[in-house]
Amino acid sequence: MARMRKFLKKYWVLLVAILVLLAFFLFPLPFYVEGPGTADRLSPYVRVAHKRDRQKGSFRMTTVSIMKGTAALYVYAKVMPHYETVSVSDVTGNQDSKTYNKVQTFYMKSAINQAIYAAYHKANQAVKVHFKGIYVLEIEKNSQFRKVLHVGDTITQVNGHKLTSAEDAMKKIRARGVGNLVQITYVRHGKAKKATGKLVRLSNGKPGIGIGLTDNNQVTTKTPVSIDPHGVEGPSAGLMFSLQIYSQLTNQNLRKGRTIAGTGSIALDGSVGEIGGIDKKIVAAKKAGATVFFAPYLKPTKLIEKYEPDHLTNYQMAKRTAKRVAPNMKVVPVRSLSDAINYLKKTS
Repeated sequence: MARMRKFLKKYWVLLVAILVLLAFFLFPLPFYVEGPGTADRLSPYVRVAHKRDRQKGSFRMTTVSIMKGTAALYVYAKVMPHYETVSVSDVTGNQDSKTYNKVQTFYMKSAINQAIYAAYHKANQAVKVHFKGIYVLEIEKNSQFRKVLHVGDTITQVNGHKLTSAEDAMKKIRARGVGNLVQITYVRHGKAKKATGKLVRLSNGKPGIGIGLTDNNQVTTKTPVSIDPHGVEGPSAGLMFSLQIYSQLTNQNLRKGRTIAGTGSIALDGSVGEIGGIDKKIVAAKKAGATVFFAPYLKPTKLIEKYEPDHLTNYQMAKRTAKRVAPNMKVVPVRSLSDAINYLKKTS
């Protein structure tokens, strides 16, 4: 005991310093740090007719790196370009990590199905989509179904009427005013259940049941296709998956040896949606040697132009970032899968 006290007396400054350093680098703080992620080749991820793409060049999906905050990362984010601190609510929507990861997995699953359908439809290949319902991704605090629904449930009917799409679900719900009762049928772990509750007023002023949602689709094809996202989550790889699948289906040399990167969600009709963190994805694409980057472009609504005069579209943000960090990279605005394919066919 005396020897221990002697040791602590002699080395207490060193021990305190070690503890401070450990806390500085390892102790989690209530924020995240976002920065450039990766630009992964898609050929190892996608197989069409059980075969991998062997043509020269590559299609690459880009990601954003998200790290749990520490004091060290806070300093790093303030010093290094392209890194920033973001609140927990901005990243997870105040969901716990397990629920957040579950939601992102649903988004990726939905993105893969939509990418397959869009690519096969564009290539005039046999493909069918079966709408199974809408995934419950989030439940608002004022929802009357908050204590009934769980994230991951699939809603299949509203007032006894089978749903055909997420848009159809919203129409059926909005047909009744705030305060009116609505009955939903939902599936959990393969079992159908029913629940009844009143419609509430959503943040946009319209009536709803108070959930965040995405489509739960099942896509079947004559020519087999498989996609392994290798743990990547979220919806933003949809466009690039579609390009990879279309290229293999048609055996067209769209890349012509180039490294093609990009981002954007994809809908069943091939339309491309905006995503977050596109400035960081430009940096990731540049590190991977990409010469072309596809960026979603959606014309801002008059409401956005009125209340957000400094609003930047995905394309504008990507173009501005590339001008600084990758001036030789061609940033291409796309509204649809067809836009991207047409550009690749015309250029080399």
